[in-house]
Amino acid sequence: MTELSYFAYLFIAIALTGWVARTLSVNGEVFLVDCFGHDEVLARSTNHLLVVGFYLVNIGFILLTISLGAEPTTLAEAIRFVATKVGLAVMVLGCWHFFNMQMIARYGRKVGRWVRENHGGKPA
Repeated sequence: MTELSYFAYLFIAIALTGWVARTLSVNGEVFLVDCFGHDEVLARSTNHLLVVGFYLVNIGFILLTISLGAEPTTLAEAIRFVATKVGLAVMVLGCWHFFNMQMIARYGRKVGRWVRENHGGKPA
């Protein structure tokens, strides 16, 4: 029961991380382009770096938390084990997303302004 629970947790949490990363990357690029003064190259590069960081932090968190909690021995415990761990991973995904959005909104506008001022209003 324990090994199956670990496998279910890893599969669900990592798949969810991949889906969230892809969704945020595709839909966030427009936001980044606007924040970076319509410099699409800078926006795409930043978007890729954010996705890599997102994967590293979340997969690291998922792997580190696998050892937390008591090992399940019954089906009910296994369901609770997987649900708790996936729920915790989802909370971290959400917090990471809002942190990134706040930092991009705060500093992205400054970078975008700098690009416009130093490149005559045109993207670099």
